[in-house]
Parts: sequence; structure tokens; C-alpha cells
Amino acid sequence: MSQPVAKTLISVVSRSALLTALAVAAIALPAAAWARSTDRNQPMDIKAGRQEGTLDGNSVNVLSGGVTITQGTLDIQAARADIHQRGGDVVRAVLTGSQAVLKQQMDDGTWMTARADRIDYDMNTDVIVLTGNYTVNTARGSTSGQKMTYDLKTGRVESGGEGNGPVTLRILPKTAQPRPATQDKP
Repeated sequence: MSQPVAKTLISVVSRSALLTALAVAAIALPAAAWARSTDRNQPMDIKAGRQEGTLDGNSVNVLSGGVTITQGTLDIQAARADIHQRGGDVVRAVLTGSQAVLKQQMDDGTWMTARADRIDYDMNTDVIVLTGNYTVNTARGSTSGQKMTYDLKTGRVESGGEGNGPVTLRILPKTAQPRPATQDKP
């Protein structure tokens, strides 16, 4: 991949990956801490077996063949990442695979891990949808099910029901929560 193409692609994926991480961290549980704020100032490294698309600002770029995106404490693993652009802006990011995995350390030092067959973030509506055996784990607890929708604007979370199967929640008492990790990554 040429240097200008790689830099543009990193810029495109950087915004979507970070926004996805922040949003997934917010949906873990209402009291979850925000993702590490210093991560957005770190360089982003992307590895994939293949990249396909144009970088004209009005296209879909597809990363496939095992996608790894890291930025600070953010670590994303997916079989495929579809990055949608319109007018030069990223408008949607879709991470898929037999469990796309997103891990990130929160500002309070604890870790958040989200897994789903599909993580779909629409930046126009600020809605994230986790589908396919999703689980979100934080120091505060966990949630799992078949489908979860989170509206970043309103904070509304909807999961389970209407053919989407049951949802499971575990909320730990404050006294039972683990202390923040002192290591960089689990």
C-alpha cells in the first residue's frame, strides 16, 4: 500500500475505531467510565490481509483478512472492517467476524471488553448496534444477548425481546468490583 493511501486510510479508520470504542465503553453499563481519553492522541496502527476501495471520500473501504487496529490501549480484532465515507467524513463503521473483539482501558484504569459477530456504528444517527452473541464486560459488571442497540445521543439502551432472545445482566456491588489494573493490557 502506498504511503499516502495508508495515511488516508489510517485517518479514516482512526476516527471510526475510536468513536466505536468510546460508544461501546458507554454501553457496557450506565455507570461505566469513559475510554482512556489519551488514546485518541496516540498513533493508530492497522494491519489487514487486504484493503479494497477508493479514498475519494465518498466510498466504502473494506479491510479484510484479519484486521487488527491498535491505538494506545484500544485493541480491535475483526475478520473484516467496512469503513463508509461520505463527503470526506466517516459516516459508518462495521466490524464483523466470528466475534469482533474490542478491548480498551478506561480512564479509571479498569478494562472494557466487547465481543459480537457484528459491531455497527452509524455516526449520522450516533447509534451503535451489537449483534450476534454479544457480550460487554467491565469492572462494574456485564451484559450479553443477541442484539443490543445503544443511542449515544439519548443514552438509551435496548436489548433482547422481539425475536432477539433474552438479555443477561450482571451488576456487581461496588464493594465487589475489582481494583483498576496496574498493567498496560490484560
